Amino acid sequence: MFDYVDQVALTNDQGARAQKLFAAVVLAALDDAIADDKKYGNGAEVIARWARSRDGREVLMCAGIDPNERCVNGMMEFVRRGVRTSVALSREESERQAHRAEAEAA
Repeated sequence: MFDYVDQVALTNDQGARAQKLFAAVVLAALDDAIADDKKYGNGAEVIARWARSRDGREVLMCAGIDPNERCVNGMMEFVRRGVRTSVALSREESERQAHRAEAEAA
C-alpha cells in the first residue's frame, strides 16, 4: 500500500522537476531573443518563429505553457521590452514596475 503511494509521489516529483527544466529552456530562449533584439533588432521575430515551430510548441507544452497565439504575442512583447528574464523575475523589478504604473495612473 505505502509503496504505491511512495511511487506516485516520486513520479509526481520527477514530473515537476522536468516541467521546471523545460521552463528554464523557455527562459533561456527568451534571453537569447532579447540578446538578438539588442544586437540585430529582430528578437521578437526570432522568438515568434521559435514558439510557432514544432520544437518550440513541444518545449512550451512540456513547460506547462499553452502554445497559442496569445502566448506568442506575449513572448514577443516581453522581448520588445528588453528586460532580461533574471531581472524581470526579481522582486526589485516588480516593485519598480508597480511604482511606474502608479505614477502613470496619477
